[in-house]
Amino acid sequence: MTRLTRAEQQRRTHEHLLGAGRQVFLRRGFLAATVEEIAADAGYTRGAVYKHFGGKEGLWLAIIRADADGHLQGLREALARAATREEVIAALNPVDVADKDAAKWSAAAAEVLAATAQQPETATLVAAIQRRHDDEVVALLTEHTRRLRLEPALPLDQAVVMLGALGIGLALRQSVAPAADPAAILAHVLETMIPIKAT
Repeated sequence: MTRLTRAEQQRRTHEHLLGAGRQVFLRRGFLAATVEEIAADAGYTRGAVYKHFGGKEGLWLAIIRADADGHLQGLREALARAATREEVIAALNPVDVADKDAAKWSAAAAEVLAATAQQPETATLVAAIQRRHDDEVVALLTEHTRRLRLEPALPLDQAVVMLGALGIGLALRQSVAPAADPAAILAHVLETMIPIKAT
């Protein structure tokens, strides 16, 4: 068996803590989750969480940063393959909007937003991650709507904010009062946002 280098061990610990953090936040929500529980789930002491992330808020920020990067990579690939308006709409419509984990994650995110409203430094960091993600989505949509000669019904920067808020709202609603088909609701909004060109 090959021994891991110190850097590889650190990377493995980092990844284990990210995975455990995600599972604990899904299971308990952000406010009820504890550093001790996250560390125990990952098989480490609480000191490892503080060393790698500075605490629970830092771990949350690392998770949403990784999620944003993963979403952008998937969207970049899907839009590059898109050859029609319908394929652009499909790329923008997350398949997990009705998923129970998506609802739990949105509930945890809402807790974070409420908690960090009173913590300007953390709120600024959350906002910066969201802004960078939104700016990159706008750039991707600008590139591909132009390439396919599509004409969005509203400015893309506004559309991206609207879609993000709607997606979070639909996922949150699923945990309390499930809609019949949230993916269909989002698809309808997307079809309105990117209308068929008049000939």
